Amino acid sequence: MSDQPTLPVTFRPSRTRAVLLSAGVALFAVISTVALLLEQLGPGERLTFVFTGVLCFWVPAQLARVKVVADDSGVTVVNIASRRRLEWAEILKVNLRSGDPWVFLDLSDGTSLPALGIQPGIDKQQAIAHARALRSLVEARSVHRSEQDQG
Repeated sequence: MSDQPTLPVTFRPSRTRAVLLSAGVALFAVISTVALLLEQLGPGERLTFVFTGVLCFWVPAQLARVKVVADDSGVTVVNIASRRRLEWAEILKVNLRSGDPWVFLDLSDGTSLPALGIQPGIDKQQAIAHARALRSLVEARSVHRSEQDQG
């Protein structure tokens, strides 16, 4: 298939990531600059400002780390606070319906796993292309598994 990427492949919301990391850097820079410019602050207070700046960078950096990595043996979904490794056989379907905030993976255990690494927020076309590519990989791997199981 032409829309099937070569493995390994990483899907991530690049525009959203750029915005989040830029905002984090800007917040850190502004807060640290304020700490340096306020002459009445003591060293401990300046350090507190810088620590707050680091925290203001860390939060968007955590939001920006989301991704979906597909390789020969399966898929790794990295969300904000979790990471889950899935074998190809565990993924039944890749869903990105109109209005969904991100892709959902229907799993063989009857649950659904959100995959925040593919989200239509800022770049809807990229999310659609990534969802189609992941869907194509899942379908190809399930066909390949069925042929192996029968042989």
